[in-house]
This record gives sequence, structure tokens and C-alpha cells, in this order.
Amino acid sequence: MMEQIRVGMVGVSHFGKYRRERMRETGLFNMVACFDYTAEAATQCAAEEGCAVAADYDALIARDDIEAVVVSTGADSHADYAIRAAEAGKHFFVEKPLCCTPQELEALLSAGETRGLAMGMGHSAPDGAVNQLVRDYLADGKIGTLAAVEMTTCHGGGWCASPWRFIPEKNPGGMLFQCGVHMIYWLEAIFGRVTEVACMMRYDINPNTRTSDATTVLLRTESGLLATLTAYHVTAYRHTKSLYGTSGNLYINETPLDVTYQARSVEGKPEAVVSVDLDAVHAGPESANTNLISWAQAIRGEGTPTPSVYDGAAAVAAIFAADEAARTGHIVAVPDVRARVRA
Repeated sequence: MMEQIRVGMVGVSHFGKYRRERMRETGLFNMVACFDYTAEAATQCAAEEGCAVAADYDALIARDDIEAVVVSTGADSHADYAIRAAEAGKHFFVEKPLCCTPQELEALLSAGETRGLAMGMGHSAPDGAVNQLVRDYLADGKIGTLAAVEMTTCHGGGWCASPWRFIPEKNPGGMLFQCGVHMIYWLEAIFGRVTEVACMMRYDINPNTRTSDATTVLLRTESGLLATLTAYHVTAYRHTKSLYGTSGNLYINETPLDVTYQARSVEGKPEAVVSVDLDAVHAGPESANTNLISWAQAIRGEGTPTPSVYDGAAAVAAIFAADEAARTGHIVAVPDVRARVRA
């Protein structure tokens, strides 16, 4: 049995509570200390995890009995906490989105690379039943030649009281940054790297915010595949993925989960849409803990984190390019951040 990773954690409530539950499930982590700006949250975490409460973040990362830090705060502080952890010589695990600007991205990756640290990423590994179904339908010819992929992600977060989410420099593209990052990560995991984007954004629906209310992005992958991603920050909750092919279309509604298939008829007439039985899919292991397990193994010198921080970096790099495309009206190339690993 691998020796447990001695961790400190910043941000222990809300999504941090979810991350703590996943950490406990693995049995690979010993939480030594925690810090949260909300004292009540830190106290509750200490009681649940049997750990100490640090006076502040500097005190947390200064502890000699901590070898790694889990960052589960809002995205506006991800880069700052990760960089400071790296400077203290601690391995780090960061939730998604990885960071808010290209400058933060460069600083974060450089901090970890310079010190040879294991950099974990909060994206889930794409090995669940739905993603296996997509791969199976592509391999079995049920889609045929893939013509396009459409993705939609939306909720009413643009009306909520969450000040940092309305700062354009901390939330580029609004919902594109908040949840569109998941869609881009999925697209790259299944279809390959996004190489260039075009984008338009709308800001006039909610007059009380300065971030995009509605965003539409056109993405091209390295294979030439075209995909669209629409992201709405002011509408009802919905997340969908649709694959359109010469033999048939696959429609995925994520909440509630529902997958349907529509075969193309030779006559070109309206075809029936049939439900897909996900229980019949032979998927890989559940992906919720793969990121944590592989990060822990990497700290112990066994392999690399999966998904890696470079997968998270690639997803936000596409968002930063989309933000630039919306501002300039130009098609913008997306830098290949994974080349840093290959170099």
C-alpha cells in the first residue's frame, strides 16, 4: 500500500467539501491542516478530517509536515494559491478552470515545472459510460463520417450574487469560462487538440454585469473537425452535446442524463429518435477519483497525473483565445501548451 500523501487544503466548503469526500474515498490522503476564509468552514473541516486549522495560507504552506496542497477555492484565486504552494516546494492539485489569464497560466506552469512538482488537475478523466458510448458509436460506424459537434452549456449564474464572476479579467466569457471549460476539455479528450477559434459575445442582457451574458464559439480541432460551443450565463440550466454524422446523430443531454440516437435514412426524410441504453455500455472505471489517484501516484514517482495540469491548461488556453477573438473579430490560433511536456 502506498504511503498516504500528507496534504494541506485551502477552500474546504462548497466544492471543497465534495473534493474532500473524493479524497477520503481513495484512502490515499492524510489531511494534516486546512485553511478557509470562512472560519466556520475550516472548523467543520477540522472536525470531519481530524486535521489542524492554519491561521492563514502562508502558515499552511509553511508547514514541514505537508508535502502537497489541494486548492479548491474560486477560480479567481487558483493561480495565486498554486504558485505560492509551488514556491514553498509543495506539489499541488487545482480545481477547474485552472486560472483566469494567459499570464497566470504561464506563471503557474513555470512554477511547477521549475521545481519538478506533480501538478494535479480537477477535471474528471473521460472514461465513463457516455464517453465510451461516443467512442463505440464512432468506431462501429453508427455516426459515419463526423460532420460536426455542437455543445451547449448554460445556467442562471449571471444573476447570482458572486462578485468575482462579474469581473471580465477573472471570468473571460462568463459561462464559457465557468462551465464551457468542461466542454472544451471533453472535446479535446475525444477529438484532439483545438487549434483555432472564432467567437462572438453579447453583454446587454443583464445590465448589472460586465461579463458576457451569451457566448458562441467556433472551434477547429487538429483533425479539421468543426465544433460549436454556446454558453449562456442568464438562462435555465442545460448542458448538451450533439454529434452529427453521415450515418447518424448522437444526442447527449447531461442533466438529467439522457442519450438518444437518430439514424439517417437514404430518403433524407425525418427519422425516428431512439433512446440508448447506457447499462449496455462496457465502460472503464468511474472517473471521479482518477485525477486524485494518479496525482498521488505521481507524487510517489509512479507515472503522471491524469488528467494533467496541461489538459486543464489547454482548455483555458482555448477560452483565452476565444476572448481575444471576440475582442478583435479575428480567428485566433490556440497555443499548444502540451508541447511544454513534449519538449
